[in-house]
Amino acid sequence: MDILLQQLINGLVLGSVYALVALGYTMVYGILELINFAHGEVTMIGAMVALAVIGALLNHGVVLPGAMIVFLGLLVAIPACALLGFGIERVAYRPLRNAPRLAPLITAIGMSIVLQNVAMITWGRQYVSFPPILQIERYNLGGATITSLQIFIILLSAVLMTGLVLLIDRTRLGRAMRATAQNKAVAGLMGVNINSVISMTFIIGSMLAAVAGVMVGAYYGLAHYYMGFMLGLKAFTAAVLGGIGNIPGAMLGGLLLGIIESLGAGYIGPLTGGFLGSHYQDVFAFFVLILVLVLRPAGLLGERVADRP
Repeated sequence: MDILLQQLINGLVLGSVYALVALGYTMVYGILELINFAHGEVTMIGAMVALAVIGALLNHGVVLPGAMIVFLGLLVAIPACALLGFGIERVAYRPLRNAPRLAPLITAIGMSIVLQNVAMITWGRQYVSFPPILQIERYNLGGATITSLQIFIILLSAVLMTGLVLLIDRTRLGRAMRATAQNKAVAGLMGVNINSVISMTFIIGSMLAAVAGVMVGAYYGLAHYYMGFMLGLKAFTAAVLGGIGNIPGAMLGGLLLGIIESLGAGYIGPLTGGFLGSHYQDVFAFFVLILVLVLRPAGLLGERVADRP
């Protein structure tokens, strides 16, 4: 029972990160029907920028609480990723908006590779360690252990996801986003600036990705120029699981995928007699993707896309 509870806690933490990244995929797809495969690399850039700022502050002898230093790194990473997301949409995707659907897909993959190589040139091929500046408390919960960092990740993710739902449901920008997702041509005739709405969609998704990147760096204690590839694939799987283009679906899919992956990592060893270890946990994400595509291609909560002309 202790192992089950511990894996559920780990799964909620992991799923919270997947959900934040999956929201970027699902918002873009809901409006443009485009899979932005460079979104995982935006998450990586967020982690790398935050670590660079944290390292610079520590090297200059800045005396602040560890949480404040991380917060300052996050304050720089968020606008950096927002600007990157805007640039990706403006340079790589907007000129291909009316092109055959294969063209922007290839461009997205190309942009992913470009960002990986830019990060490798900038920060090197080696892993970048997250400085041990956070004071992490451990708490006992029914025989399992949960840390203050895990609690913070879960709570912050919940706040950000709730804020996004309120933004889309109750603000003028949210109404414009929903109208654009429903039918871009009609929304444009009603006075909605389609280009601005699409750019804001990329910006919001990139800001959430920046937060997720810093969470991953703080949780695992390191970052790498290639970290966004697997994280992006799993977040995409989460979006498909919940229903691509469906915002509540991305949240649900992320949490479920994190829990499935953690339970699989915790029990695969005993179930296979030690033949497979916890390092095979990535298998479960893609096994879930195959099952969803075969049995329920629209996802658990259904797919939402724009009306076709």
